[in-house]
Amino acid sequence: MNPAVLAWLLAQLGPATDQTDLTARYARLASAREVAREVLSERRANLLAEPLRMVVDGVVTIDQSNNLQGLERQLAALTETSAPDDSVAGEPGIELVTAPLVPAHRIR
Repeated sequence: MNPAVLAWLLAQLGPATDQTDLTARYARLASAREVAREVLSERRANLLAEPLRMVVDGVVTIDQSNNLQGLERQLAALTETSAPDDSVAGEPGIELVTAPLVPAHRIR
C-alpha cells in the first residue's frame, strides 16, 4: 500500500485507525474503497449490536442513533468518492483485442 492510499484511508476512517490493520486488509482486499467499506461496516455492526438509546431518568441519556446515521451516510458516500487506487478513465490499462483469423486463399 502506497502513502497516498494510506492517507486516503486515514482521511476516510480517522487518524486513530490502526495502520497495520489497514495494511493487512489492503493486502487481502486489494482496494482502498473495499477496505474503507469493510471497516465502516464493522463499525456499523458494532453500533447495532448494542442498544442505540439508553435513558436513566434524571441521570443520563445516551443516544447513538445519530452516529449510526452518520456511518450509513459515509458508507453511501463512499461510492461517489474517488480512491487513489481507482483506475482513471483514459488511463492506459489492460485491453482485450480480438482479431478474426481468416484462412489464406492460395492460387495455383
